[in-house]
Amino acid sequence: MASGTFCSFPKVIIVGAGFSGLAMACQLKRELKCDDFVIYDRDAGFGGTWLANKYPGCGVDIPAAFYSLSFAPNPDFSNLFPKRDEVLQYINNVVMEYDLSRHLVGNTEWIGASWQDNDNTWLVSLRSVTTGEEYTQRCNILISAVGALTNPNPLNVPGVDRFQGDIIHTARWDQSVSLRDKNVIVLGNGASATQLVPAVAEDVRSITQFMRSKQYFLPGGNNTTISPIWQNIFRYVPGVLLAVRFLIFLYLETSTPQFNLTKTGAKMRRETAEISERYVKENAPEKYWPLLLADYQVGCKRRVFDHDGYISTLNRDNVRLTDDEVIALNERSVSTKSGATYPADVVVLANGFSLTQYDTELCGRRGRSRQESWKGAGYIKAYESIGMSEFPNFFYILGPNSGRGHTSAVFSIENYIDLIIRVIKPIIAGSAVSVEPDMLSEKAYNERLQAALRNTVFNNTCRSWFIDPQTGYNWMIYPWSSFYMWWTTHVAGLEGWVYEYPQTKQMPPRPAFALFMRTVLPTFVVCLFWGAWTYTKDLCGLFVV
Repeated sequence: MASGTFCSFPKVIIVGAGFSGLAMACQLKRELKCDDFVIYDRDAGFGGTWLANKYPGCGVDIPAAFYSLSFAPNPDFSNLFPKRDEVLQYINNVVMEYDLSRHLVGNTEWIGASWQDNDNTWLVSLRSVTTGEEYTQRCNILISAVGALTNPNPLNVPGVDRFQGDIIHTARWDQSVSLRDKNVIVLGNGASATQLVPAVAEDVRSITQFMRSKQYFLPGGNNTTISPIWQNIFRYVPGVLLAVRFLIFLYLETSTPQFNLTKTGAKMRRETAEISERYVKENAPEKYWPLLLADYQVGCKRRVFDHDGYISTLNRDNVRLTDDEVIALNERSVSTKSGATYPADVVVLANGFSLTQYDTELCGRRGRSRQESWKGAGYIKAYESIGMSEFPNFFYILGPNSGRGHTSAVFSIENYIDLIIRVIKPIIAGSAVSVEPDMLSEKAYNERLQAALRNTVFNNTCRSWFIDPQTGYNWMIYPWSSFYMWWTTHVAGLEGWVYEYPQTKQMPPRPAFALFMRTVLPTFVVCLFWGAWTYTKDLCGLFVV
């Protein structure tokens, strides 16, 4: 499907063409044999955050074998932690393999949607980014694959109009702007800044980096090159790449207990904090230690793994780190709260994103909006992170409380998509007209989720964007293990979902054999895998590190 054209009434509309939208489209084809869908994205192509982010040094901080789709493994990654261009190439290869380009309508924004009670469809409002033209389209199922890290935070200080240099956000990088021999100001010290600074430090005249809050910096290890021999083994020896992926999953999952408010968790957090302190003190100038050693609980914010040598880059004479605050821009400089002035030819914003993924107007049954629903509940919520009662046939991928702070986002994406596939199967088959969470099940799930979060460090007050400043509720983080996530998305029943059939509304049937296949058999398989992990954990640690 060419950009700008579309099916008049597809079964499924997917909003977003990043990893989530890509994987959803693939699974519709693979699992449900459904080719009747349209993907909308405000960018021109596939990739999402990997299409938007082009800043120097941009890459993943999860080993490559686990930052890929399980049904589309990639033996060709050249490094353990690949950079942006390789990830985007992988995405485009999957697009070609599953013939997804014809389903994409690019340069199109989703501006709203309303459920039509009379015919059980969604009326989706869209706008062309290039022409501003607005139009609507109906569908049976609406899936939001919109990511949180899409709308960059602006620079809200006086003097932006008079600044004569360039202002660039890492997520809107202008590749025509050269940093060579320039005085560069970097605002922020999170993951993007940690990759950017060492990537450009040799070329610039100076870098002055302004930080707002402290991070836990941990050694990332060497970004090991994957040799052609290993690439051929991954490509031609059955099961090897899958086994490596599983071992990486297990290795990353060993950090899960440290986020719990238990004696074991406290001990693990102390050990992680000691590793961070030792890494900083061995590699950074002493004058920066007070700025680099965090004083909140490990895990309250996402840890930063230093794969690119950021900490050692702070030893360079042309790199400066400060916690001073920029209060104004001048023609060729910035002024700070302390009264200092720093020369500036380019200002780079690595200051995060506006969390606006839920701002789009969405109206469910009887015209009730999403915001009204959440206001009534008292906080942002969804059932099993994918659906909301009174919003039939609407699903999130990476919705409320789906985030994982220590493992691959692609793993979470696949889990939630597999659950969506299970839930919508009767709709795609035509045996049911709608499905939505039962209101009581949704309420009970979120009460249990928030109770679980209270026993973790994720609810700690460390100025984390995990917490809704209006309500104090954590709307971002999933509090349980990845094993439990897999179990609930693949094995647990669908009792919390209510289907509406042409004549009646009822729960889906659960044959005894299907119950056995979803409970007893997977339990046996998980036990086998756990036994394998116990036997190979030492090898796993050596291989991954």
